[in-house]
Amino acid sequence: MTDVLRVGTRGSALALAQSGTVARQLADAAGGTAELIRIRTQGDVNLGPLASIGGTGVFVTEVRSRLVAGDVDVVVHSLKDLPTSDAPGIALAAVPVREDPADALCARDGLTLDTLPPGATVGTGSPRRAAQLLRHRPDLDVRPIRGNIDTRLSLVGAGSLDAIVLAAAGLARIGRTGAMSQRLGPELMLPAPAQGALAVECKVGDAENAWYSAALQDLDDSDTRWAVTAERSLLAALEAGCTAPVGAFATVSGADLTMTGAVIATDGSREIRGTVTGPAHRAEQLGRDLAARLISDGAAALLSVGSAADR
Repeated sequence: MTDVLRVGTRGSALALAQSGTVARQLADAAGGTAELIRIRTQGDVNLGPLASIGGTGVFVTEVRSRLVAGDVDVVVHSLKDLPTSDAPGIALAAVPVREDPADALCARDGLTLDTLPPGATVGTGSPRRAAQLLRHRPDLDVRPIRGNIDTRLSLVGAGSLDAIVLAAAGLARIGRTGAMSQRLGPELMLPAPAQGALAVECKVGDAENAWYSAALQDLDDSDTRWAVTAERSLLAALEAGCTAPVGAFATVSGADLTMTGAVIATDGSREIRGTVTGPAHRAEQLGRDLAARLISDGAAALLSVGSAADR
């Protein structure tokens, strides 16, 4: 009898696309089949601003609960949605090769950030994106939006907004890169920590002992894991959640890791930025080191203002 890998996932088109890819890779490598189990989360039910409905974890808690209960064998998340603290009994078993970490402007008429007209309306549900948009274009009218990718894109198509900003990785995973009018690379807009990366979790014991454990190990990409470890360590040391106006991007070259991180005022008026380089195997410490430097330069004040604005 063929083994069946039960893969827990949210039910959005994006979640199903990325979970389906992971499920096929694991099943093929392990010599079994896979079944996607759809799980509805608080973030799917409550479409209020993320910062006001709990921020960190609203897309994660229910999915992890089903894993711990034994209803599924593994779960797949967008890694940027995971809280930075460890979850008891759960292992981050695989971090696959990262998709494009950049943000993407999806604007009417092929407009770019520079060519949007004065006062153009731009939608985003991310304080980080909003802050960096205003950093580059203080004249923009940035408006909060929620919903799946197609729902957000329809706001531009219907003329309700001039543009929206989404993750390039999400567009790529559902085959919608044609909607992108400009790729906002890390040199222009720092992504969220771990943006573009996926997290595959399982119970701690299953990471080494389950029939699919070797497949999980094969799926894991060490360079991606080091990079996102540094980025998430920075976020944790800043004591900021996944909705905070914090950007970070790390790259690994050989044995070395380089990361740039920034905290941005919610109105874009100020930014505190830094870069750190060191051995990749010290990724977690490098994140803490950069966070300490940013705090020393005044980042805590920007984060406290942003937190107050979210309440």
